[in-house]
Amino acid sequence: MAETGASPLPSAPPARTPLFRAEHFVWLTARVLEQRLFAYHFLHGGADPVETALDAYRNEDGGYGHALEPDLRGPVSQPLHVARALRVLDALGRCAGRRVERVCRYLTSVSAPDGALPVVHPGQRGYPAAPFVPIVDDPPSELLSTGPVVGILHRNEVWHAWLFRATDFCWRAVDSLEASHPYEIQAAVAFLDSAPDRPRAEAAADRLGRLVRGQRLAVLDPDGLDTRPVPSGYAPGEHHFPHDFARTSGSLARAWFTDAEMERSLDFLAGEQQEDGGWPIRRRRWAPGTALETRPMATIEALHTLRAYGRPIG
Repeated sequence: MAETGASPLPSAPPARTPLFRAEHFVWLTARVLEQRLFAYHFLHGGADPVETALDAYRNEDGGYGHALEPDLRGPVSQPLHVARALRVLDALGRCAGRRVERVCRYLTSVSAPDGALPVVHPGQRGYPAAPFVPIVDDPPSELLSTGPVVGILHRNEVWHAWLFRATDFCWRAVDSLEASHPYEIQAAVAFLDSAPDRPRAEAAADRLGRLVRGQRLAVLDPDGLDTRPVPSGYAPGEHHFPHDFARTSGSLARAWFTDAEMERSLDFLAGEQQEDGGWPIRRRRWAPGTALETRPMATIEALHTLRAYGRPIG
């Protein structure tokens, strides 16, 4: 007999739907954190188990490590780990309080002289890392690492001294972009979608949209994908699509694409679900474990995007 007051088990989605197939994949391959996240987002699971799983990656310095971002291995805190942790807390509606204050103190401690974040702090040296993530002694600030963090903190109305200089850096970086690559544009969108100065954000997004289309950074027609070149330094097949820039219809990046272009993009995304129920990763696979850990993240993200645009997932 069930214990009185016990939390109900997550309910399973209908069989053979994209969600059902994805659930099997997640239970089969995902880390505990992604299992808990999947249950929270799609199976009416609780937020507390997600937060407990996330705490396993938290360090005494207020940052996060332990390969929370799979491309950086080892125990040390890193800005990319913190960005992923904040995305989890944001999804739970728990990006506030003393935990975030500790995070901001950590961010202050690893910032470059201009107050913004490097992609990788040199403390990573000695631990495995993806070959496309260079480790240098005095790394510069990057929009790639700073934009998403600043965006999440603004969206949650966090106020901390670190945020002021980091926000100024993001504006300078966005305003100076003349040539870019998809991941940097995604970081810019993450900042602009939550930047407090909405008129300035809208104007900057409009300019970036023209840049994306002019430099053909988004695949607007998935037909003939195998013959399309990728940006310099990217792995074969490491393409980006409209849905990669505009994760929801409310994103400023949604205005960059026509309805027909977005529908083709979402059709492509829905069709990418694999036989095992998961979605593939398009960036370079450099170690078996990292690929295994990253695919459940990509699967949860794909389901989120499809649901955000009203596509049936189950």
